[in-house]
Formats: sequence, C-alpha cells, structure tokens
Amino acid sequence: MRFESTLITGVFLISPEERRDDRGFFARMFCTEEFAARGLETRVAQANISSNVRRGTLRGMHYQLGAAAEVKIVRCTKGAIWDVALDIRPDSPTFGRSFGTELTAENHRMLYIPRGCAHGFITLTEDTEVFYLVSSPYTAAEERSIRWNDPRFGIAWPATVEQISPKDAATPDFNEESNGIERLRGLI
Repeated sequence: MRFESTLITGVFLISPEERRDDRGFFARMFCTEEFAARGLETRVAQANISSNVRRGTLRGMHYQLGAAAEVKIVRCTKGAIWDVALDIRPDSPTFGRSFGTELTAENHRMLYIPRGCAHGFITLTEDTEVFYLVSSPYTAAEERSIRWNDPRFGIAWPATVEQISPKDAATPDFNEESNGIERLRGLI
C-alpha cells in the first residue's frame, strides 16, 4: 500500500500496490502492521456500506465526539464519489481546512480520516456503493454534523446536490459550543 499525506494533518490517501497477471490483480487493502508502522489506527469496530441510487446524493458532514470519536477508512466499491474530510480539531494546525478526492471502483483508492475530522461525500455516478471501516461503534448521543455548505468552511463540491436527507439539509451553521468542538481537543 502507498500512503500519501494530504493538506490535512493525519488524513491520508491510500492506494493499493497491485500485483497483476493474466487473471487480473491482487492487492492488500488493509494490514494492521503497515497501518501501525505509520502510527495509524488499526482497530475496526464496524464495517459499513452506503448504497446510493442517484448521482448527486450527498451524505455528510458527520463525526462523533468523546470516546465515540472515530477513524474512518473509506473506499468506493461501485461507481464514483467525491469524498471529503474536514478538520475540526481545535488543536490542529489545519483546523477548518478540507480535503476532497475522487474515489472510484476503478482506482481502488481509500481515504483515511482520523478522529476529529468530519466526513461526507457526494456521488458522481448513479448506483454508487461506498464501503468503510470504522474504529468505534456508532453512538447516536455523540453524533454531530456540520452543514455541507456552511460558509465558514467553503467546501468545494464538484457536483450539484440532487438528494440529501432532511436531517443533513437542516443542520444549522457551525458553532463551536453546539458542535462540541471542545470535546475534540487533544486528538492530534
């Protein structure tokens, strides 16, 4: 696996090293030893899948607080998405910055998103599927959101939002107190 640093501290773009022959290829997508050697999380508490029928479906920007704060490793297994990590760790030198990248079934890349970063994506094709590993179980009481188009962060989305949940659409403007940002201190 190749681990590429991004503009956000702790966010990595991971590409498999494909071993090809006339049958196709083989590639390792997760290895506790390789992740641990880079100081990255190796615990997997959940494996999730998100199926999306329409192009322009937006999900995000989600994160969890406290002990439920989670690392995500995201891969698109069908179709294509624009995947975004937003740094909301108050101690981070990259606080408020976002990083987006195209993940497709064909490029096999993954995005590693550390604790204290909000995550979201928009589908770039019809019939898209996203698979992700998560380090902590979902905890409803600790879930928070940042509105996908909050002007404070100015995330650049490469497609028009055609479909979004009522909950994500109704997320208010960012506020340090109501968003629980203080509970993300020390996650760097």
